[in-house]
Amino acid sequence: MNARRRGHMPHELVFLPLGGTGEIGMNCYCYGTGPADARQWIMVDLGVKFGEEADPGIDVILPDVGYIAAERSRLHGLVLTHAHEDHLGAVAWLWPQLQCPVYCTPFAAQILALKLKEAGLDSDVPVKTLPVGSRFAAGPFSLEFVSVTHSTPEPTALLVETKEGRVLHSGDWKIDRTPGMGAGIDEKRLRELGDRGIDALVCDSTNALRAGHSPSEADVARRITSLVRKANGRVAVTTFASHVERITTAIRAARSVGREVVIAGRAMRNTIEAARACGMLVDSGRLLDEEEFGYLPPDKVLLLCTGSQGEPRAAIARIAEDQHPHVALEPGDMVIFSSKTIPGNEKEVGRVLNNLARLDVDVITGEDDLVHSSGHPRQEELALLYEWVRPKALIPMHGEPRHLRAHRNFAITRGITDVMIPRDGRILRLAPGLLEEIDEAPFGRLHVDGRLVVPGEDGPARQRRKLAVVGTVFVSVVVNVRNDLAAPIELLTDGVPQGLETELLEASEQAFGSTPKPRRKDRAALAETIRTAVRRAADLTWGKKPIVKVIVTEV
Repeated sequence: MNARRRGHMPHELVFLPLGGTGEIGMNCYCYGTGPADARQWIMVDLGVKFGEEADPGIDVILPDVGYIAAERSRLHGLVLTHAHEDHLGAVAWLWPQLQCPVYCTPFAAQILALKLKEAGLDSDVPVKTLPVGSRFAAGPFSLEFVSVTHSTPEPTALLVETKEGRVLHSGDWKIDRTPGMGAGIDEKRLRELGDRGIDALVCDSTNALRAGHSPSEADVARRITSLVRKANGRVAVTTFASHVERITTAIRAARSVGREVVIAGRAMRNTIEAARACGMLVDSGRLLDEEEFGYLPPDKVLLLCTGSQGEPRAAIARIAEDQHPHVALEPGDMVIFSSKTIPGNEKEVGRVLNNLARLDVDVITGEDDLVHSSGHPRQEELALLYEWVRPKALIPMHGEPRHLRAHRNFAITRGITDVMIPRDGRILRLAPGLLEEIDEAPFGRLHVDGRLVVPGEDGPARQRRKLAVVGTVFVSVVVNVRNDLAAPIELLTDGVPQGLETELLEASEQAFGSTPKPRRKDRAALAETIRTAVRRAADLTWGKKPIVKVIVTEV
């Protein structure tokens, strides 16, 4: 690929994903303009992905933005399409590498401000707050926030325009003709952009496998209200903390039958404060803290709580384990999971559902009833957007490989022939001409390990995975100046079957004894000889090779 760069370097508009293609979460997309050796950049979204079972001890995963950070003198801004964690959650962790202005709408700015304050960056990051519909410039890029509909306030698509071409980056969206809040999707403006000409549509693929049209929030609101009105006991509603429209629905349903509303979960409380700061939830009334839950009669309380994705420390998980300090549920109470399980979270959500079943609590999920509608487009909605925008080319984004492939195939059936599935770290030329993969860039994952950001590929999680499977053996060897043992070899195991220690100790003693004295002078070589012997002995008896650490001390 790089051979092409030795010749003529044309001015191009390019697309570089550093996260968000082939996965749900960690959205991070870069657009570049100009020649390859002097390309100007903007970044669109900078989100997180939540830790997976394969990464023990890791709660949050970030995209590695080192490539763009090295180019930050030509990085003109980070544009956030909306306030979801998978689109802005990494800003507080990674902005110090980027040092660029951040552009977003008022609600996203409120959510971001909370994160920046926690990170001690609230006075450092230049956040430029713009209303939906704004047109603005960042370096050579002309940009526009176009109103769409999604499951958080003020979602936007982003028009990216340069002298080389014009791209519509959809962000997360759906078509809802009867949204509960906001202006909804701006069909008129999208049609106008189609008339002007769109070289490429970079488009959400999350629901590309599903035919038809997503249900409206109005339908979900009616159903949740009906369930709350019929309930005799306590009602708990768990949803995405950022879903202000769904929070509004639950509050209105509670008020319609005289129930008080209790909030459990810091993320939900933060969202409510951000929404109120932006003029939303003005008629929600007084919302109670979780400490007041136990004082209310069962038929007079509705709990709004976090944890719809099974997060172990979230409110509904602790309630389901009967471990919450202030909230308890009993037989006859009802929990509404007003959410969709994000791929990868099935086990965690299933664990919460089973724990609630053990409490003999009635549970209603989006698979059972119309208590949730996705914020992402199904095929009929995709087809309508194609009709409005009429893009020359399509790049599926925001989805696992099966979603991206389904989106590509669907677009082809609707007459879009220039379609390319992107890959993280691959640079695609969007304009001029047909889509083409022209270069590559370093990419990867970073892990948030406690308070630290560490490498993902070769970081501590890799060692922990091995520890979880094979355990560890520590061997202490003390030698004197004559290279003899100054004390008996000591051995300590963790995660290794009982009874194996004797054989491993014998193996370490034999390895030491068989090493000639002159060779024992090389302490590192001696440690490696003993380590190899212990691993071999474990493998012969146990069938596994534990992690072995040998410490040689001289006295």
